Amino acid sequence: MEAPDLRYEIILYWSDEDGAYVAEVPELPGCVSDGETYAEAVENVEDAIRAWIETAQELGRDVPEPKGRRLLFA
Repeated sequence: MEAPDLRYEIILYWSDEDGAYVAEVPELPGCVSDGETYAEAVENVEDAIRAWIETAQELGRDVPEPKGRRLLFA
């Protein structure tokens, strides 16, 4: 199996509620992770992206191609 393409947009922010950096992948619904640092949050969300793609493939669901930066004013 070929390695998944990880070039999805990641939105990274600090959450006071969670006391952690949160990383969300808008193109992959429900794909979110966190970490104590930016780097940890990114590393964790990369693992989450891989798991999201693997699960989608196992279930026979489509995996969207990464679009990169979202258009905010469409």
